[in-house]
Amino acid sequence: MDEKEKTPKSRRDFLRIGAGMGAATLATVAASGLFTLTGKETRAEGGKKIKVLTTDGKLLEVSESQLSEPTADMVVTRESSHQGITGRKFVMVIDLAKCKNARKCVEACQHGHHLPKDHEWMKVFLLQNSEQEAQYWFPRPCFHCDNPMCVSVCPVGATYKRSDGIVLVDNQRCIGCKFCMTGCPYSVRVFHWKEPEDKADGAVYSPETGFPTKEGTVGKCIFCADLLRKNELPRCLSACPMGVIYFGDIIEDTITNGNETLRFTEVIRDRAGYRHLESLGTEPSVYYLPPVNRQFPVERGFEGLDPKIRERYENTASYKINPLLRHGKQ
Repeated sequence: MDEKEKTPKSRRDFLRIGAGMGAATLATVAASGLFTLTGKETRAEGGKKIKVLTTDGKLLEVSESQLSEPTADMVVTRESSHQGITGRKFVMVIDLAKCKNARKCVEACQHGHHLPKDHEWMKVFLLQNSEQEAQYWFPRPCFHCDNPMCVSVCPVGATYKRSDGIVLVDNQRCIGCKFCMTGCPYSVRVFHWKEPEDKADGAVYSPETGFPTKEGTVGKCIFCADLLRKNELPRCLSACPMGVIYFGDIIEDTITNGNETLRFTEVIRDRAGYRHLESLGTEPSVYYLPPVNRQFPVERGFEGLDPKIRERYENTASYKINPLLRHGKQ
């Protein structure tokens, strides 16, 4: 495949989870929640027989015809959410040259996870490395580190890392001690100080959705693990009008922003990609492309901002040293 494929790819079809699986893999996937049984008994079903493990721990022999893909509204159980998607190692790449603080990524994340407006899992910062350098917008999700400090300090195992690289929080185990918040050097975790506004009566909780939220527990970006189960890309990526966010699989060496598909290794090499605070040794799964040849002036990121959100930026040093921002010239 060329470094860049011009033909648009379907957001749904990009992550072809389960394509070409053999019988043994199907049995494993059925146990982990990627597939579900269509019936409770095998009886006289025809076709090849496969052994599967049910959610209540029973080993059954069923026909292949009894395995079906989950429907869109199915929720992976707490137990199954501990198992990563087989053969995957997810990665995110953020192109800082394209970001103009449209904040659609933030809005989509909050809407998709039923979060209040003052409770952001994805944040966009105004950064400047020194007074001599240009300012730029910096989207910051959870970095889903390969060496996550949050996991190592959690005393009850509520925070855990999966084989596919995703770090999740189980709020049914979380005791609200905030050790993970202190241990995270990137400050990506947020505390649920109050009961959720959207209680969603009857909704089944899963760490893959982070919903329903629970007062006195911790939440964070989860790479939209629930959508990955359905072969869909994260909400922040799909909502971004500028194509800032790319997502993909390191094993396949492929990333996409929904419109173009690239080789991960070539992009990182050719665009001098880097990881935020690499020296900490956390080995994040999020990479950044430097804000060179930017497509938008930083001032445009203030157009149409909610006054309360703009006030956040006005209190930062990066804002105060930019005369164009101080005088409202956009």
